[in-house]
Amino acid sequence: MSGSFPSPALVFSLVVAAATLLVFATVLRPLWRDKPRVALVLIATLTLGSAALYRVVGTPAALDAAAVERPDTIEEAVAQLEKNSDRFADHQGWVMLANAYARMGEATKARDAWEKAVAMSPDDADLRAATAEARARAHPQQRFDAHAVEHLRHALQRNPKHQRARLFLGVSLRQQGKPGEAAEAWMPLLATTEGDARTTLRGEIDAARVDAGLPPLPEDPATPGALVVKVALDPDFAARVRLRGDATVFVIARAPGGPPMPVAVEKHPLSALPLTVTLDDADGPMPTAKLSALQEVDVIARISDSGNAMRQDGDIESAPQRVRLPSTTPVTVTLGTP
Repeated sequence: MSGSFPSPALVFSLVVAAATLLVFATVLRPLWRDKPRVALVLIATLTLGSAALYRVVGTPAALDAAAVERPDTIEEAVAQLEKNSDRFADHQGWVMLANAYARMGEATKARDAWEKAVAMSPDDADLRAATAEARARAHPQQRFDAHAVEHLRHALQRNPKHQRARLFLGVSLRQQGKPGEAAEAWMPLLATTEGDARTTLRGEIDAARVDAGLPPLPEDPATPGALVVKVALDPDFAARVRLRGDATVFVIARAPGGPPMPVAVEKHPLSALPLTVTLDDADGPMPTAKLSALQEVDVIARISDSGNAMRQDGDIESAPQRVRLPSTTPVTVTLGTP
């Protein structure tokens, strides 16, 4: 009887799939019971490791006993990848090892693995940024050294819009005592950042500019339909009540008489009080419920020890202020008043 044999690649894939299932059945059952987190990491590592080993060996003939030996721990799985590292066909194997080292807390090994990866693909901006970050994590003072900065500048040469590379470059310039250059490096990120992240970034840029002897950035033009809210803490209340320093302030706009879910909300540390925020559609937790679509909103501020946006027992909340939209004047809410 005649017939065709499956391709070597298909045979290898089937062997890998069977071996992986066998590992899950025999090894991970007790490991899942005792250490579910380690089991999850091991599942991911084995799955990625199987794919990487196929790319490395490229033929079923390379399936010796050592290559298919079942690892019992994440460390043993990593050891198998290390054993085959001299046959990695591209940077992917080194990326897997770098990430595994980082999960294991081996910052120096992770840094070296990223360097191996970037050496195999030197024009990859993502690899350059990741390698720079790994170098900073491995540094005793968490600093971006000269080699890390080199990686970041190369990444931005290849992709001037690379956000991580630009963010890290600004941090490295701050570390070097160059606040003006740091602010300039961060400026392009404002155009692609929204919400709390944008507020934080703008604060860092303003702080860097002030340190460089420059004025803070001018206020952003108001967004159509935006609502400016000034939040203050009643001084008598503050004198009577001891508030946790790590508490959170939520500034919330919601539909009058509607569901408790906000149409716009911002989160700030208690230490930021008194503060002024601008609520707009970018602050909405649900894309289908927009601040700009309402004619009226109730505005409140809340101090939360838990950091949960939903009201909890013990939270301190201002009296709601009913506001007609659009509003051309700021709304003031005070926390701690009767």
